[in-house]
Amino acid sequence: MYDTDKRKLLSALAHGSIFFSLTGVSIGIPIVVLFVSDDPVVKENAKEALNFHFNVWVYGIIFAVLTIVLIGFLLLGLLQIVNFVLPIMAILQSLSNPEQPYRYPFIFRLL
Repeated sequence: MYDTDKRKLLSALAHGSIFFSLTGVSIGIPIVVLFVSDDPVVKENAKEALNFHFNVWVYGIIFAVLTIVLIGFLLLGLLQIVNFVLPIMAILQSLSNPEQPYRYPFIFRLL
């Protein structure tokens, strides 16, 4: 049996790491959680957070290139909203239902 409070904390920490993306250490938080924890739900949440990081970076690059044709500004704004709202939803779901990992919608899963 796994500690529910520890599961909630580590899962929320992995998903919340996206809010530190400008510091450059945000990707390290879910990586550390992935390797430190032996809880399968926490590991899945950490993998999902890593996948979300990768997707935000890829979409950010694509949308930045599209700013040359002026449509990218709208897409970059949309990406910032998604970058803020989806991790909050993941944290809330991780805290309210710690037995199930959160799955971000509309992302490519590399891990």
